[in-house]
Amino acid sequence: MTGYVGDVAAMARKDLLLEFRARDTLPAMLLFVVAALVIFHFALPSGAGRLAGLGLLWVAIVFTALLGLSRAFVAEREQGVLDGLVLAPSDRSAIWLGKTIAAFAFLALSEVVALPLFALFFSGIHGATVAGVVLADIGICAVGVFVAAMAVATRARELLLPVLFLPLAIPVIVGGVGASVTGSPGRYLAFLALYDALFATICWASFEYVVTE
Repeated sequence: MTGYVGDVAAMARKDLLLEFRARDTLPAMLLFVVAALVIFHFALPSGAGRLAGLGLLWVAIVFTALLGLSRAFVAEREQGVLDGLVLAPSDRSAIWLGKTIAAFAFLALSEVVALPLFALFFSGIHGATVAGVVLADIGICAVGVFVAAMAVATRARELLLPVLFLPLAIPVIVGGVGASVTGSPGRYLAFLALYDALFATICWASFEYVVTE
């Protein structure tokens, strides 16, 4: 593959290969989301029901994603190659898109474990919830990688990332919870799709200015 698609694929493949060799990010995400769901299962009162569990599922997803996003640019920072990526003769938005794809893959793999575990603990899971999770993952990863690129150049990167990311994730939680608990989830799924399209376009178009500052 050549051109823009090849650059995106190379970036995503690099992140995936590094993770599968080092096994740093994905095991931590899996451990966190499983531990969170187990704690929620035993901490909720017996009469709290499935609706309370759905709200906590979305909290677990967002913070699991945040754990992975905090390491989105760690390899480049530690090895001092971020400037090389920026100076490479390719569109800089390919860096964002490749890392977004890799972050989505890590989050999806953690949810392959988390969603069946949630269904076991809280009496099943609906198709609308799964659709909401997929749409939410796109928005979370698109915005999260963009914010992680902003935070990586600062001294307080570990603090700045959640401060910037969590307010932007609130619409995702609203849409995800709405799609999970209502009988007509269509409008909430449409809201999540609109969020994804809007913020992905903004991040793609403005990523170049973020990494050159």
